[in-house]
Amino acid sequence: MNWKHALSDYTHYLRLERGLSDNSVQNYGRDLAKLAAFLGEERKGIAPEKTAREDLEAFVHSLATTLHPRSQARIISSLRGFFAYLQLEDYREDNPMELIEAPKLGRKLPDTLSENEVITLLSSVDRSTAEGERNRAILETLYGCGLRVSELLDLRLSDLYFDEGFLKVLGKGSKERFVPVGPVTQKYITLYRDQVRTAQNPEKGFEDTLFLNRNGRRLSRAMIFTIVKRQAEKAGIRKTVSPHTFRHSFASHLLENGADIRAIQQMLGHESITTTEVYMHVDRQHLSKIVNTYHPRNS
Repeated sequence: MNWKHALSDYTHYLRLERGLSDNSVQNYGRDLAKLAAFLGEERKGIAPEKTAREDLEAFVHSLATTLHPRSQARIISSLRGFFAYLQLEDYREDNPMELIEAPKLGRKLPDTLSENEVITLLSSVDRSTAEGERNRAILETLYGCGLRVSELLDLRLSDLYFDEGFLKVLGKGSKERFVPVGPVTQKYITLYRDQVRTAQNPEKGFEDTLFLNRNGRRLSRAMIFTIVKRQAEKAGIRKTVSPHTFRHSFASHLLENGADIRAIQQMLGHESITTTEVYMHVDRQHLSKIVNTYHPRNS
C-alpha cells in the first residue's frame, strides 16, 4: 500500500463512514500528507503498514521545532486515527501511535466580546449598500444563534422557520439541529432576504443558499473571516475578533444572564457537556457576584 492510496481510502472512510465535514477531512489529509512527505524525505518512502514507532517519534520530534503545541497535538491525534483505521482494515496488527504522547495543553479560555462591544461592532455596519445589509445579517446570525462558520455558510432559505422561531442548522457530522432565532436576528435576515437576496441571480446549485457573494455563489470561509476582521477594526475594537468570537460571546452572554448550561449545549450542538463547561470559567467576576449574592453565608 502506498501513501497516495492509503490517504485516498482514509479520507473516503472519514467522509462516508464517519460523516465528517469537508473541512475536517481536509485537515486530516493535510496532517497525514506532512507525515508522508517526512517519511519520503527521511525514511526513503516507507509504506504506511511498515511505518514503525521510531519513524513516528522522529516525525513528532521534527514538529516540535516548528509548530505550536496545539498544532502538534492535533497532528498526533490525526495520526492516531489513521493508524487505528489501518488496524481496522487489517493492514496492520498494531497502532504505533499508542505510546506516543501529545504535548500537555492547558485549557484555553475562549475569547469573548462584552455586550457593549457587540453592540458597537454591529452598529458600525454601513447598511446603505447591499453588501452592508448582507454583512449585518451575517453578524447578527453569528451572534444571535451562536453558529459555527460552516453552519452559517450552509444555511438555506428553506432552513428559515421564522413562524416557529427556529433555524434548521447542519452541524458537525451532518447532524441537524433546530436553533432558536430571536426577533432582532429575524429582522435583519428578513431585510437581507427580501431587499437584497431576491434581487440576485444565484448560479445553478445555489438557488436555496441564504448568504451569497456578488457572483451569486456561496460565500467562502475566508470571506466571513475578512468581514468580521474588517468590521471589528472599523468599530475600533482592539481585541482579536474572529467569527468564532461571536459564538463564544453568544454562549457566555447567555450564561451570564442565567441560561441553563444544558440548553446552551443543545443550541451550540456540543455532543459533550464538558465542551460547553469551558464557558463556566470565562467570567470569573460574574461567578463571584453570584456566590456573593445568593450564598446564605454571604447574606
